[in-house]
Amino acid sequence: GITLGEDGATHQTLEDIGMMKMLPNMTVIVPCDFNQTKAATLAVAEHEGPVYLRFGRPKVANFTPADEPFVIGKAQMLQEGTDLINIHTIKPLDVEAVLASAKKTGCVVTAEEHQINGGLFDSISQVLSRNCPTPIEPVAVFDVYGQSGTPDELMKHYHLDTDDIVEAAKRAVARK
Repeated sequence: GITLGEDGATHQTLEDIGMMKMLPNMTVIVPCDFNQTKAATLAVAEHEGPVYLRFGRPKVANFTPADEPFVIGKAQMLQEGTDLINIHTIKPLDVEAVLASAKKTGCVVTAEEHQINGGLFDSISQVLSRNCPTPIEPVAVFDVYGQSGTPDELMKHYHLDTDDIVEAAKRAVARK
């Protein structure tokens, strides 16, 4: 993703999830922090079949427990009641968790460090359109190449920071 920062566009893969999830039988995992990356690596070692494990270089705060098991294909509820879900497995997607949340909240916001096409927004939009049409707002990169800058500068430049997520949530709620 873009948080590789100063290395620029040649190191910022913003299309990889889309390319990998299109491969038949490919499992695509995007852990959120060190603890989850470690747990995902252990789960991948036991998994039968090809797996693409995407992770970044910058240090980020751990917000998943170090001892939490990683279950491929099962979303992680981070905070019940505020509807914050960590979709760490893009393929196979936890359709049950997506639909349960959409039915509960009446709208969806996706946030990802990836192109809008081919990533999490694309996967969730497909599930919702087939099963439970629901307003959905993306926070993603919109069909542009990466560039050099610090991770924080780039997150702001590409509208992927906290303020942008809040604005997307407001738009989604207004569309209910």
